[in-house]
Amino acid sequence: MATTAAPPSAWPRVGALVLLLTALLSVMMIAFAWPASRSSVHDIPIAVAGPAAATAQVTQQLAAKRPGTFDVTVVGDTAAAERLILDRDVYGAIDLSTGRPQLIIASAASPSVAQALQQVAQALGATEPAVPVRDLVPLPADDQRGAGLAAGALPLVLGGIAAAGLLTTLVVGAGRRLAGALAFSVTGGLALVGILQFWLGSVEGSYWLNAGAVALGIAATALTILGLESLLGPAGLGLGAATMMLLGNPLSGLTSAPEMLPSGWGALGQFLPPGAAGSLLRSTAFFDGHAAAGHVWVLLGWAAFGLALAGLAALRTARRPAAAEPAADLVTV
Repeated sequence: MATTAAPPSAWPRVGALVLLLTALLSVMMIAFAWPASRSSVHDIPIAVAGPAAATAQVTQQLAAKRPGTFDVTVVGDTAAAERLILDRDVYGAIDLSTGRPQLIIASAASPSVAQALQQVAQALGATEPAVPVRDLVPLPADDQRGAGLAAGALPLVLGGIAAAGLLTTLVVGAGRRLAGALAFSVTGGLALVGILQFWLGSVEGSYWLNAGAVALGIAATALTILGLESLLGPAGLGLGAATMMLLGNPLSGLTSAPEMLPSGWGALGQFLPPGAAGSLLRSTAFFDGHAAAGHVWVLLGWAAFGLALAGLAALRTARRPAAAEPAADLVTV
């Protein structure tokens, strides 16, 4: 028996698909290229340490030559400046307390900001021909450019998206999907940090704390997307994946710093799972967990949001048979 071939698609359908793909490609280009092309140094928190007269002079110079570039905190001595750096309150410090200006940086906090600070320090016109630089929290010797950590941003996001997509497609049952997402978060965190820390040498610190940071980031992404899918169906899956990939990833600031993204967008990125997870990993890997609490709460909030959406979907499903029972009883009578 001969089979009838399906008729060709209508040309308007083909044209609509082409326009849709063009729009999608344009959105992707804007999401990834715009933050990078418009990045600049603004509102970078730094410290200026030393006597009042010297710090006032340097602060005025910074405001005059680089308006809006720095958010300056004035402290009295080197130890106070170092404490602010180690607590992740500032990215670096111009130290005038010894009489000879020096720059203290933390390249592990952001290689891009550390480089920008060095350029600014040399441009201040200090009395010395070259301002000495001391890296208080350097990057690991095996990855002095921080390339591995920056490149790890995308796998971290894709891990959560892939987990939600595959669990939705291949696993039946909301409880089993959520359990699978949590289990994968743990194994994925252990695997990713194992590669970054023991193979590439891109992060330091406690392996278990680093793995916990990555696991929490994967869980926040996967659970949010699963919750959206359980409530909204395939549209929720697409919405969650697009939010994490097209907003969360480019605005994470992991390749530079949130303060180097367009004004306001870097701060927004820190309230999305990719940005919070990346900053949390920097804290656990290089700063003994300082400034980690806020990022932990952001990730827990997203995970709880996903679980709440899944719970709402389960309640909605449970109510439907109950609403249908009276009608079934009426037919039986």
